Amino acid sequence: MTNPLCDPYLILSKVYGGKFLKQAISETPIEFINKPRTVKICYGVLEKDIYLNAVISANTQKPPKSAVRLILKIALYMLEFMSKHDYMVVDSAVELTKKLGKDGASGFVNAFLRSYTLPPEPEKTDEKISFECSAPLWLVKRLRRSYKGEAAEILSAPSKGICVRFEKNAESYLDREHIDTPFENVYIFKNFTRDNAFDNGDYTFQSVGSVAICNAVASCGKLLDACAAPGGKSVLLSKKCKEVTANELHAHRAELIKSYAKRMSAHNITVANNDATIFNPEYENAFDAVLCDVPCSGTGVINENPDIKLFRKEEDIASLNETQLAIIKNCSRYVKEGGRLYYSTCSVLPEENDSIVYKFLSECKGFTLEIPESPLAHRKTKFGLQYLPHISLGAGFFLTSFVRNGK
Repeated sequence: MTNPLCDPYLILSKVYGGKFLKQAISETPIEFINKPRTVKICYGVLEKDIYLNAVISANTQKPPKSAVRLILKIALYMLEFMSKHDYMVVDSAVELTKKLGKDGASGFVNAFLRSYTLPPEPEKTDEKISFECSAPLWLVKRLRRSYKGEAAEILSAPSKGICVRFEKNAESYLDREHIDTPFENVYIFKNFTRDNAFDNGDYTFQSVGSVAICNAVASCGKLLDACAAPGGKSVLLSKKCKEVTANELHAHRAELIKSYAKRMSAHNITVANNDATIFNPEYENAFDAVLCDVPCSGTGVINENPDIKLFRKEEDIASLNETQLAIIKNCSRYVKEGGRLYYSTCSVLPEENDSIVYKFLSECKGFTLEIPESPLAHRKTKFGLQYLPHISLGAGFFLTSFVRNGK
């Protein structure tokens, strides 16, 4: 039997070294038969990272070296959240420590896992939420300022499962446990294993928040998806728009859009490789609609991408705000008179949502705010629709739109 800590260690050591979790999983050879367990552990450790760090800090006088610390995190997660047998986890952790050439630390790992105690909950509200939800303190403070008592619910809302959008044959899969969404042929499954029908374009994986954004975009002739990779929105919008230009800054990600469009037989998509912050004269007044799904903090999708907790820092927000405003201001020049401009993020921070819309309307004349409707549960803010993970089937997105009524 393979050491159950080994494969999670191989993946998570890459994540803590700077790689995104999904990339680390895809590039790491792991034991196939136990892949579901390995993936669960990897996601779980990242989801509980702050909590696990607190447990380790409360039971050590000085921080363990990174490799040993990671072994402890994996073992603690298995013990505290997977109800695994103490002896199996402890023995496996000690064995892996020795296998990594750290025999000197094996006694420490053994003693720690057999004797650790859980630290008391912090008394202060912000610190308590950070501990309980395993969320960065800076994010807790920002969310409490904006959402008051809902901050903990937003941060602790779990992923509802795997969202699948079907092009055909949906009925073949609905005998599995699933949640209906407000969108046609879009369902959320507790478990869903990809099969050959995926490669044939019968279905694709697309978050319910992404589908909600596309649902709010009105049918039109020519649409520009200004920040399009990996291509899910461009492909779905190609069903209601005659021509779609899918723009992407990075060439390798532009190739992902081409592959996605080919698999889904979306033949009316043209992929372009441009910087959405830099004016392209060929696009001026050329589109009936422009979608700016801008780079953001990702704070609305932490439940599906727990590595965001590691990589996103509070100081990133200001630079993201600059990019967001630059994109929407630049791309507004591509909208025809009478056309529509859409702005969206996967963030729950008002600084990236309402604040950017306010600045845009203040600095760019000729656009009228027109907040769209949506069948997915949401909160209506002053400037748009805010989807929140605890009320919107796990989605944390923002969306609004404008009509260009002058030059």
